[in-house]
Amino acid sequence: MFRSWLSIGALAASLVLTPLSLRAQPESSETSQAPSLTSEERSRVSFDAYILGPGDGLDIELLDLPELSGRVIIGPDGTIYLPRLRALYVEGLTIEELRLFLTEQFRPYVRDPEVYIRPVRYRPIRVYVGGEVKRPGYYSLSKDNELQRISESAEQTTLDGLSAPGTSRGGLNQVPGGATAITSGGGLSTFGLQFPTVFDAIRAAQGITPFTDLSKVQVTRRQAASSGGGRIRTNLNFLSLITTGDESQNIRLFDGDVVSVAKSPEVLREQLLKAGQTNLTPQFMQVYVSGRVRNPGAVTLPQGSSLVQAIDLAGGTKLLHGKVEFIRFNREGEIDRRIFGFKSDAPADDYRNPVLMAGDVVRLRESIASAGIEVLNEITAPAVGLYSVYSIYRDIQP
Repeated sequence: MFRSWLSIGALAASLVLTPLSLRAQPESSETSQAPSLTSEERSRVSFDAYILGPGDGLDIELLDLPELSGRVIIGPDGTIYLPRLRALYVEGLTIEELRLFLTEQFRPYVRDPEVYIRPVRYRPIRVYVGGEVKRPGYYSLSKDNELQRISESAEQTTLDGLSAPGTSRGGLNQVPGGATAITSGGGLSTFGLQFPTVFDAIRAAQGITPFTDLSKVQVTRRQAASSGGGRIRTNLNFLSLITTGDESQNIRLFDGDVVSVAKSPEVLREQLLKAGQTNLTPQFMQVYVSGRVRNPGAVTLPQGSSLVQAIDLAGGTKLLHGKVEFIRFNREGEIDRRIFGFKSDAPADDYRNPVLMAGDVVRLRESIASAGIEVLNEITAPAVGLYSVYSIYRDIQP
């Protein structure tokens, strides 16, 4: 009996998770229609993708037995403590798997136990963001993940309307499914909860580079044991989010997810400019311009700017100048160093007018004439100084 229920839960989880949360749907000019389900089929659907772990909080209710019910927090060792059952290891289970497990555990003490579970607190979400982002690494995307109670009556009405006996009440807070809405903060919100998305992960990694290909973003996720275990993967066209507002490509992230952003062999300047108009990436960057410019030093300019624009913001070139020396330190440990003649009308992303990244160094070299004048000044400066001292001494003599 337990195995049959477990298989039903696994089937429901796979049916829901795959098409809605971890598979990008192709664009269509026709309005998509929800699958036709009977009332009984709808009552049996369990949106069960979330995998439990230390830090999660649950309301566990054994119907008509409040003394065996209560609120629990999964401890660092992955266990919960319940009256009569004592300590139980639950880490790695989904909510539906936990409901079935507790039903079997209560069966020796209760006739026909009916168990309901509702998540009330979600643990911090930690994901890895890799690939072509400015700062790859592990990031904590936690927000206020404790369920805010609306009111006893409203909350009970909502639960009764979205849950049926024999299904997990916790399903209403899972993605996919549930009453979710997109908030201005970039995360998915359900009854006051904030859930991080792919957008939040890329922004936490300090945004994109000129070589980032947002049309090829990959998310890898741990799969529940009842669904076969291992990991599942999806490819997202995240560029459509910032170009057409396609929210289906901005899926919710779970603890342990891996987000990988592809690298383009060429600079995608239009994409960089479009992303710079959003809060996905910092609006401005800083580069360093030195040499034969009027105002050498650090220059702050918008994302997607080119070398010529940086020199213009540094006051432009002086009358006599030589070639441009461009230096970029790549993440791979290599140095991109170029020396070329300055051309103010070179198109953006040309070899002589590259699209800049934060930290780039631009130096306008001396020309033969300006270098000669500089050397002459260095030679004559001591003599001029001595002559000036002599003139002052002569003037003060009576």
